[in-house]
Amino acid sequence: MPQELMYQIALTRIPLIGDVIVKKLLEHFGSAGDIFSAKKHALEKIETVGTVRAAALCSFRDFGPISEEIAFMEKYRIQPLFCTDPAYPQRLLHCYDSPAMLYYKGNTTLNPARIVNIVGTRHPTAYGRSVCETLVKELAAANITIVSGLAYGIDIIAHKTALKAQTPTIGVLAHGLDRIYPPAHKQIAADMLEQGGLLTDFTSQTQPDRQNFPKRNRIVAGICDATIVIESGDRGGSLITADLANGYNRDVMCIPGRLHDPQSAGCNALIRQNKAVLLTGAGDLLELMGWQEKNGAEAAPVAQTGLFPVLTAEEELIMALFREKSRRHLEELYLQTRLSGSQVATAVFNLEMQSVLRSLPGQLYELV
Repeated sequence: MPQELMYQIALTRIPLIGDVIVKKLLEHFGSAGDIFSAKKHALEKIETVGTVRAAALCSFRDFGPISEEIAFMEKYRIQPLFCTDPAYPQRLLHCYDSPAMLYYKGNTTLNPARIVNIVGTRHPTAYGRSVCETLVKELAAANITIVSGLAYGIDIIAHKTALKAQTPTIGVLAHGLDRIYPPAHKQIAADMLEQGGLLTDFTSQTQPDRQNFPKRNRIVAGICDATIVIESGDRGGSLITADLANGYNRDVMCIPGRLHDPQSAGCNALIRQNKAVLLTGAGDLLELMGWQEKNGAEAAPVAQTGLFPVLTAEEELIMALFREKSRRHLEELYLQTRLSGSQVATAVFNLEMQSVLRSLPGQLYELV
């Protein structure tokens, strides 16, 4: 049995040791095995761990179910993804509460160049269904991976349309990979394994209980560049996903609806409150994200770093990206530099202050 994997899973099962604490421990000890090898007094010294959590770590012995879980993963070819794994969704690492461990079955990367989620009501109107199908077809033509939650309504329409359009689609589940909920979507889920995948942070034997869905939604929001809401009432999971995406500094977009249509009340409210951008089609998204295809050769930008010869290492790293392409989304800077969120934010701010970069709507930046 892979011992490090056993310790990684164990970290997710210890009472009072949540995802944030796990990552704090990894910063100090480097690996799950080293955490379990640490002395109690060393654990207690770490901020946010303290005496009670240290005692819980040191007393954990329930490895039997973990060995069964590993056997289950090996039998069904499920890929465990600890937060230190290069295949782990890198966009998620910028979310403070990202899961320490994910479980994935599929054949597409979780780190594509372009990835968006589409969420919405479980009871779409004919208008909502039509808009969703058209939008997914347009996004597929732009090589964008589609994510949703495999639920009734907009979710399953997005998945089905992506499959027809032969673009990768990923379903994020609120339960373990030993089942599919709702059961009516088993065949769609099976098809997605051939053209996408299924992702969860829950182990097998986990039921699709109500409290699991908001946890699921944080993954839906965090692994994507943008969230698109198509029809939503004034409450529901779609609005939770939109709020989470906003909290993660992701772009949120909504399809507008008729003023007094309860099915569109949530979308209209997000737009009115400036929590989402009004979306009329894939062209809006491509423009907002800076994903338009360029016609012809683009002239190489003239960087102004000569005016400011002293740049930090982080600023030089970011400027190297802008020398290749003059306009970039903030998420690209996170992913391609591998710097922390605070390092990127500080470097971009300093470059703005030096009039080297300027900010554009939709978290875009370009060379001056």
